[in-house]
Amino acid sequence: MVAVDRGRYTCHVGDTSVTAMRARELGRKSVVVGDRVALVGDVSGTPDTLARIVRIAERTSVLRRTADDDETTNEGRLERVVVANADQLVIVSSLADPPPRTGFIDRCLVAAYDADIDPLLCLTKADLAGPDAVLGYYAELDLPHVLCRPDADLDDLRATLTGRISVLVGHSGVGKSTLVNRLVPDADRAVGAVSAVGKGRHTSTSAVALQLPVDKPSWIIDTPGVRSFGLAHVSAESLLHGFPDLVEATVDCPPGCEHTAGDPECALDAWVAAGHADERRLRSYRRLLASRSGDPDPEASPDAPLDAPPR
Repeated sequence: MVAVDRGRYTCHVGDTSVTAMRARELGRKSVVVGDRVALVGDVSGTPDTLARIVRIAERTSVLRRTADDDETTNEGRLERVVVANADQLVIVSSLADPPPRTGFIDRCLVAAYDADIDPLLCLTKADLAGPDAVLGYYAELDLPHVLCRPDADLDDLRATLTGRISVLVGHSGVGKSTLVNRLVPDADRAVGAVSAVGKGRHTSTSAVALQLPVDKPSWIIDTPGVRSFGLAHVSAESLLHGFPDLVEATVDCPPGCEHTAGDPECALDAWVAAGHADERRLRSYRRLLASRSGDPDPEASPDAPLDAPPR
């Protein structure tokens, strides 16, 4: 299933786009972009015809987010399935205009590892700023990345997308829709400008799956620009797996350690002090832990720019 629009679902059947509606027997089960579905009825794809979705195949992966981090709030309890069956999460971040937001990238990494989806960091607007600050922040991670410039080809990015189902996520204004239009020339995704305060304006309004014009079957799923990526659906234990540079240190933590700054026996501080991880990563992890319990922390905002390096 490649698109949803006002209760109508666009499905890709061979080389044909078929419009379908949900069958009653599906009940409340959601149908999202990326789902593999079974259709009955008219699947010719001719105008003014409708098929019916009668079955949803078991999903190989599910990328979720919530509107809030705090699982005690209504927004935190309401999970939203972003896409199904993706095997790669492409985190699109501009290097300038707007500046990179590592807090948002960290959240996406947590969501990717939780969904068992491979992450890829795609840094755009490399003509405006260098990548060293962002890549230095993730130096201890084996995090693949690509750099994109408006005056250069997209061969490196295209190579990482070929043969995979990739979902693109990012703040508004980072150049995600521009990338999609360059990768799939007939995609015609809306492109917007960046506001005077350095925040992007929303352009894409719904997720859509697009087939890449390459030899191997390859799909990219473009998603609307988001301001936040809530993680209330991720357990505190799974949250740590979004920070693989910190995991090894927890072996020396006492049983039941909550890894907070106030825990004197937590081994994470000594791990960072010994130079095994960046202290900014530990701060980011602890901010996410605090946000799960509803503790207010202005630094936890995904709109906060890249942290200053440690002194």
